[in-house]
Amino acid sequence: PPGSAIYKWIDGKFLFYQNIPTYQAQSWRYFTIGKKIFLAVANFEQNERGQEFSVIYKWSHRTEKFFPYQRIATHSARDWEAFDIEGEAFLAVANHREGDNHNINSVIYRWNTRTGLFEANQTIPTSGAYDWEFFTVGPYSFLVVANTFNGTSTKIDSHIYIWLDGSFQLFQSILTFGAADWEVFCIGDRIFLTVANSHSYDSGTVVPNNYYAINSSIYELNITAQMFVKFQDLLTYSALDWEFFSVGEDYFLVVANSFDGFTFSVNSIIYRWQGYEGFVAVHRLPTFGCRDWEAFHTTAGSYLIYSSAKEPLSKVLKLKTV
Repeated sequence: PPGSAIYKWIDGKFLFYQNIPTYQAQSWRYFTIGKKIFLAVANFEQNERGQEFSVIYKWSHRTEKFFPYQRIATHSARDWEAFDIEGEAFLAVANHREGDNHNINSVIYRWNTRTGLFEANQTIPTSGAYDWEFFTVGPYSFLVVANTFNGTSTKIDSHIYIWLDGSFQLFQSILTFGAADWEVFCIGDRIFLTVANSHSYDSGTVVPNNYYAINSSIYELNITAQMFVKFQDLLTYSALDWEFFSVGEDYFLVVANSFDGFTFSVNSIIYRWQGYEGFVAVHRLPTFGCRDWEAFHTTAGSYLIYSSAKEPLSKVLKLKTV
């Protein structure tokens, strides 16, 4: 049926569990508040009544299903990010555009324990926002947005915000090219941020030979300078997602390459951490219009699942460790 599906892992594979009506859903976010379990969906399109809502679903222990709990007006929502600061729960939505206007506010919501609902807490100006990523460094909380398009160019700043005195304030701006995703990860005591740059386009300049084949970049936090500095560039092809995972003592990054300017049939690449050399390509995975990677572990082993809006099936891959 149309909509989105929840699958349950049973005996080593995913089996259909529940269908939820969605409207060109872009992403899901799972989070908990105390003992309450929630799923938030980012709906990109309007519903049958011409209303544009993203929906938070709550788990019912009685029916063992998710049911609609709260509707929030959004604008071509691309992503939800859930996080806690000082014991309070927050949700940030990436509003991509309203009509043809990409320069609109994205909103951070705070959980009201009295009403049991999320309420708007802060608005942040964004340009074609695609993704939020939350992370902490010691006592400090950060939120970074992937800005994709300002109406004329994809060559725009994405912004890192820091939580100070009860709100997020600008910490650092990083030039990105149609940024579609941020992934934060730690290796030892080193903290990294990697961006998926999807394409380099500017309406005022001559189109390059291929504006989908561009570098995506890894940044490392320099504690002394109190800023992220570029650590490594990796050539990607309209990258839409990064996923960091570890297997044993090894660390990996996998990129979702979606389009090389000619075809959606593009290899996605797994990179392995090599210390001084940074990340080195070790495995090429044939994918078609790859949109998203997710790593997960079970008692049976380590897995990767990838999705594509261009294919009727998503694939679960088991990692073979030699």
